[in-house]
Amino acid sequence: MRLSIRHNTRYRFREPVVHALQRLRLTPKETQGQKILDWTMSYENAEAELEYDDQNFNTVTLVTVEPGVREVLISCEGLVDTEDNAGVIGRHSGHLPLWSFLGQTALTKPGPTVKQMLRDIGTLDGNKLDGLHALSERIRSDVAYMTGQTGVKTTAEEAATQGSGVCQDHAHIFIGAARAMDVPARYVSGYLMMNDRVEQDATHAWAEAHVDGLGWVGFDISNGISPDPRYVRVATGRDYRDAAPITGITFGSLNEDLQVDVEVEQQVQQ
Repeated sequence: MRLSIRHNTRYRFREPVVHALQRLRLTPKETQGQKILDWTMSYENAEAELEYDDQNFNTVTLVTVEPGVREVLISCEGLVDTEDNAGVIGRHSGHLPLWSFLGQTALTKPGPTVKQMLRDIGTLDGNKLDGLHALSERIRSDVAYMTGQTGVKTTAEEAATQGSGVCQDHAHIFIGAARAMDVPARYVSGYLMMNDRVEQDATHAWAEAHVDGLGWVGFDISNGISPDPRYVRVATGRDYRDAAPITGITFGSLNEDLQVDVEVEQQVQQ
């Protein structure tokens, strides 16, 4: 499937910026089942300074904001070809060893609620893949998808306890639970083309677990499926903080308004 993607992020600052540095993870990965045909990034009131691959093989672009501005626009546009591999990415690659995806982070660490989910599901001594799908279904059943209830600092345990969250929270709960069962797991940020619209609500997030004999396998807990050709992988990491589309520091204006517009649509291949 050939997907056309347009992604605009606009910051409006209440006061002029003195200094700001943004770390962008907005360039899709070249991975099994995904080929980047074209990808461009442009900026208004900002300038790209450096590009590098981080420890997760994410392409990172460092951008400085022009002093004195009150608005910044970051635009991405490109074409990506995807294949249907039933969510299987395959062998592990990257600078981090596989065991590094077994350690919990502050965002994924299970508490009493997530541990109770694990007790209810039982061990993965049988078919590990089936057990992970059962975990995904349990999270989706217990934690309703609901916007406005959580934020980027919400932990897996907090979302599980309140019983609501978004795709980021579903992914963190799954990752923390999988690691507790001695299964390496990681966070994925990217794009998802919803079939009924071109304008998407936002970027998307899901999880991947490493299964013996298959390698990395994707689980979109929020939608109850494994990623298919409508998904585009952009960045991966141990949790949201490693794969966040945009992070950075700002001096001179602590208050900002953020507007994100994402369009994903299928293109007819000639």
